[in-house]
Amino acid sequence: MDEQKPQMLLKRGVNVKVVVTSQWKDEVQQQLQAQINQIDQQLQQLEMQGQRAIAEIQKQSIQPPGPQIQQQLDNIQLQVNQKKSELLEQKNQSLQNLQQVQMLDLEQEVNNFQMEGFFTIEPGDNLISKMNVEILLRDGVVEEIRGDI
Repeated sequence: MDEQKPQMLLKRGVNVKVVVTSQWKDEVQQQLQAQINQIDQQLQQLEMQGQRAIAEIQKQSIQPPGPQIQQQLDNIQLQVNQKKSELLEQKNQSLQNLQQVQMLDLEQEVNNFQMEGFFTIEPGDNLISKMNVEILLRDGVVEEIRGDI
């Protein structure tokens, strides 16, 4: 009679690395540049919306603006400035990422993202080695699976 070992299905994080190739660098740089362009458009829209809102309030108010009107104008400007600050921080991060990608050497391996995967463990397995698994991609194609699957 063959006795079956107990097994357990667990979840683990799987690191996905990429080999830096010309194609990968071009794609990532295009994505980052598209993000930067989108942020620039959002900044322009934000500025126009803020100006319109301020102009609308000023048009409806009596001259000179009373304290309530001035408070509304200050609040709008504060909101615009806060959102502008957030967008500029995102743009700065994208510009830094773009610079880092440009400096990467071809054939270098870099961490790209992490995903989750399931694995089976049973008595006698080394949990640590089963947890340390990574996938290596080259231009989107799995080149290697490293670790104890």
